[in-house]
Amino acid sequence: MITSPRVTLIAQTVFNSTKAFEVTEGVWRKEDGATTGQSLAEFAGRSCYESWNRPNSKTAANSDYIRHIIDVGHWSVLEHASFTVHIEGVSRSLTHELVRHRHFSYSQLSQRYVDESSADYVIPPAIDSDHDPKRKEAALAILAAAHQAATSWYKVLVDMYGEDRSRKRAREIARAVLPNMTETKIVVTGNFRAWAHFFELRMSDGADREIYELAKQLYAIGMTLAPEIFLEEKLNLD
Repeated sequence: MITSPRVTLIAQTVFNSTKAFEVTEGVWRKEDGATTGQSLAEFAGRSCYESWNRPNSKTAANSDYIRHIIDVGHWSVLEHASFTVHIEGVSRSLTHELVRHRHFSYSQLSQRYVDESSADYVIPPAIDSDHDPKRKEAALAILAAAHQAATSWYKVLVDMYGEDRSRKRAREIARAVLPNMTETKIVVTGNFRAWAHFFELRMSDGADREIYELAKQLYAIGMTLAPEIFLEEKLNLD
């Protein structure tokens, strides 16, 4: 059984600051210490007005410029930078909610091609954090029994239909008995604006607890890549 998601940052936007310097004919230079994503957002924003020489002292620093962009709602310039993560240890229930975020790109584990006879299952955080030990023990026992039963019937169906059909077709049938708590794996790519919207929605008190726990891990990644963009006070996070 699994009690927490595993998130790995596998890709992020690369900004060619040398070329950006050439494009501006040597006027604009990437600020030392500014992250790649924030530098790209600044470059994109300044390109709208060709304010390469940073004429306003209040927004001359990259961090101040980013705050101003967010304050005035110029979110489109944050869409140029993105990051990609590989997520493991989450349930199908979670990904059903995750894919509602339409501005992300997804590549999810296929239950038709991958044998799920040994798939793990995810414990809902509300059970894992239950302070009533007897109720928690009973709930965990129910989940374990349900998982074992589903796995057993899955194997029966695969064997039943695997004799005269491809294994893919057999798994297509057998996956019908797998519960929402079955672990899945998924690759997710989003631009900074999409991630900011995700954090604002999924790090609130009303969010599903499993996706809330995932969002916290993703938020930590976002903060390493663009702290000024994902500051909690800017996103109205609880």
